[in-house]
Amino acid sequence: MRYKRGRMAWIPMAVGLLLLVTIGGCAVIRIRAESQGTVLHFGMIAGSYWGVPTGNCYEVIDAAIRRFEEKHPGVRVEYTSGILKEDYPEWLSEQILLGKEPDVFMIPEGELDILASLGILKRLEPLIQKDESFESEAYYQGAYRYGNIRDAQYALPYESVPTLMFVNKTLLDQEGIAMPGEVWTWDDFLSLCSQVTRDTDGDGVTDQFGCFDYGWQEAVASNGVSLFEKDGTLCYFADSRVDAAIRFIRELNRINGGYTVTAREFDQGKVAFRPFAFSEYRTYKPYPWRIKKYSDFEWDCVRLPAGPDGKGQSRLDTLLMGISSRSRQEHLAWEFLKELCYEEETQIHLLEVSQGMPALRRAVESPLLKQVLGNDIPGSGNMDVDIIRQVMEEAVETPGFRQYPAVISQADSVIQGIISGEISIDSGLLKLQREINGVLRQ
Repeated sequence: MRYKRGRMAWIPMAVGLLLLVTIGGCAVIRIRAESQGTVLHFGMIAGSYWGVPTGNCYEVIDAAIRRFEEKHPGVRVEYTSGILKEDYPEWLSEQILLGKEPDVFMIPEGELDILASLGILKRLEPLIQKDESFESEAYYQGAYRYGNIRDAQYALPYESVPTLMFVNKTLLDQEGIAMPGEVWTWDDFLSLCSQVTRDTDGDGVTDQFGCFDYGWQEAVASNGVSLFEKDGTLCYFADSRVDAAIRFIRELNRINGGYTVTAREFDQGKVAFRPFAFSEYRTYKPYPWRIKKYSDFEWDCVRLPAGPDGKGQSRLDTLLMGISSRSRQEHLAWEFLKELCYEEETQIHLLEVSQGMPALRRAVESPLLKQVLGNDIPGSGNMDVDIIRQVMEEAVETPGFRQYPAVISQADSVIQGIISGEISIDSGLLKLQREINGVLRQ
């Protein structure tokens, strides 16, 4: 029999029962009668990859499987359901150690490099070069480069989430301030934050603020600088554009007079701006989720303000899928990977039911995007779809080399000291660059 099992349940079909198990509201077990033919195994995460409420998390996958099986008679695709995001890396590691990893699988966040280095992932260039129907340019390049390590493509993008700037429209209206335009700058951002930061009740304590959670990494990305070489061999913290970004954050922080703004104040409608993932916008903009999260104010999203050397680029997170190097069904695995990540029908289906954005350019640029966003947001104004397309076009992918989590944490610690004034900005950045480069050369 064909099993799809929850993470805590595995029931043999000795008595011929059909067991339905739901985990997190969406993990549905589907069992088919066994038949002769080829079995392709798929590894996936249950629930939302982006950490927001979701509906039927298998809808897109199951529809893609049906289409794939119709195109390939005698081939079945099986997957294990109910593996939550926090449990998936351990589950995948166990399968790898047993030599039973799926033919095609979702790649856990931050683990592309290690899986590629260990030889678990198949390099895709030979398959891409032989496939005349495949064009890498069909993807937004920030999303496509996410699957590339040391100039080798190991994965394809399935779904992406760019960062946008949430704007409290109610607060701006109360202050008589217009929404930021399509193109706005750091100077505009500083001016707006200065205008809204004030004591609203006359008790001598500032209780309304310009921004929350906008940090140096957002500023660096929006100023057109990459902190690392793609292969993780060099860093550029001493770049003048990084220096400018940190000085800008200092100015932004001075507006608050040393007060640390919190998420609670944003949720209460007391903060004008906050960078957020697009998945948060898709989830919490429409009723009824909006009243559960941000019920006291109306809000919308715009792109991040541009630094003097940038275009307002923002960071992009992407869910990747790859093929096991030990798969005995290389051709079928590649075709199934394309069914998920390259077929327009699958990618447009994502646009309809998921909280992220398809990685495929023609899906995002379809007329459906405007319709979907309009349906999501009844009665409160629609986001300009051109903003989404532009953000996706210019987005900067998060580096995927193995040392990145450790070195970015090290850098953040030093840069927070620079922002607070404890460390000199000029010597601090130069020293940080030398130290990080030393780590990268190890």
